[in-house]
Amino acid sequence: MCKGILKRFSWLIAIGLCLQISLFSSAQAAEDPVQVKELNFVFLHGAGGHVCTLQLLADSIMEQLPTHIHDYEQANPDTRIRVDTLQRCYPNDVDIDTWASNIAHTINKHFNDKKNLILIGHSMGGKAALYTVAQNLGDLASKTVLVVTINSPIKSLNKYYVIGGGSVLDYCRARWLLSDRGVCNSAVYYDSSQDGSWVGSNKHWLAFTSGETAPLSEQFNVGGVDTLPRNMDDSAIPLSAQYSDGADVIYYGEHGHSDFEVSDEIAGFIADQTLRYLFGGQIECSVLARSGVFEHKADWLLGTDYWEDIVGEVLASSDRLWHINQSRTRWQEWQDVVGECPAEGKRSSYQVSPVRLFPFFTGIKEWHWLSPDNPEDHRLYLRTRAAPGSYLEVEWSVYRRGLLPEGIKRDHYEVEIVTGTPLTKIERVSWATDDPRDLRLRIWSEAESPFRWFKAEWRAYSKESRQRKVIDEIPGQPN
Repeated sequence: MCKGILKRFSWLIAIGLCLQISLFSSAQAAEDPVQVKELNFVFLHGAGGHVCTLQLLADSIMEQLPTHIHDYEQANPDTRIRVDTLQRCYPNDVDIDTWASNIAHTINKHFNDKKNLILIGHSMGGKAALYTVAQNLGDLASKTVLVVTINSPIKSLNKYYVIGGGSVLDYCRARWLLSDRGVCNSAVYYDSSQDGSWVGSNKHWLAFTSGETAPLSEQFNVGGVDTLPRNMDDSAIPLSAQYSDGADVIYYGEHGHSDFEVSDEIAGFIADQTLRYLFGGQIECSVLARSGVFEHKADWLLGTDYWEDIVGEVLASSDRLWHINQSRTRWQEWQDVVGECPAEGKRSSYQVSPVRLFPFFTGIKEWHWLSPDNPEDHRLYLRTRAAPGSYLEVEWSVYRRGLLPEGIKRDHYEVEIVTGTPLTKIERVSWATDDPRDLRLRIWSEAESPFRWFKAEWRAYSKESRQRKVIDEIPGQPN
């Protein structure tokens, strides 16, 4: 009998323990409920595009998402990620205000209860996305966390030169679209820089850019013609117009305007970088490292003048050399060593030019590196002479390579003619060396004589590792 009582008592204890554990677990669940974070992707095609334009990119994002979600949920066991997508067609030939209004209306109709929007727009779709959020159409400013633009005409295009000196607006109407109900006017004259600045400051803006290797490269010519001969472009949009201040810019290579629509590799890269941006992975952004201008003018002789320039050097030292021949009867000669040794980094080039020089009476007879075989030696050897009673003045400059710091690599460059006459061009551009820290460019240009000229700008960009984790800025909701 005692054994039966003890047995029943043991069962009561076990049941009591189970109830306590159950009640404790319920209390813990009440204290730490599982929360849900939503990511709602909206894909926006560009002018002349349709719903299928971004299908490959959308598929790439959906294929890569599970890995990022799994890793995030493992690191945050109280959080679950929920994903939804929206892909719709929009009238693709309308002005930016109408286009943006259509985007806002569609989202509020088909995503009416959705927040945490990620707007991904190609070309005019990206430009309209920035406008929609910055102007808060349909209250999208409060609902959007990230805008991604791909080869979008952010800056107005009216300042860019079209072959033959024609109108960019006419070119847009003739070549880009079969109809135009305001889209060309918006692409050409509306500058989205302020919209992008607002989105970049208050939300997030990730801009993907691409372009050819030189203004007159044949890489992306339309029908064998480079319609933007003074600019590096992607066949439709100049590279320098595809972003502005406020964006995290990723240059994704020498690719055409719509190559990502058919290339698994390019679509996969854009998807990977976008998801890294969302979930906190490292991305490499383009940052301006060095810039400058140069110009050339053809002489008066008929024909073509050619130039080869090295730009991107850093001035190491410069000065003027002055000599007077006080003799009344004899020529006098001088030998000078100028410059510094040692100096930081390897030398690049030098310039020697007369400031005051009297033909037939004075001259620079010889000039070269003092130590031709030692790239660390920045000194120059100069030999000059002057007739009796005359004088000379020579200006000299020495430039060094100016490498990026250890661990930082160059990214890409931009070169464009900003003003000048017709019949001038930049034929080729390349990095000066294979050293990934060397920002110098080698530029080949030409102009038809007589007296045709141009002024060009160049910019060299380095890679900067950045980490954004947009997902952490998204509030969780009870499951």
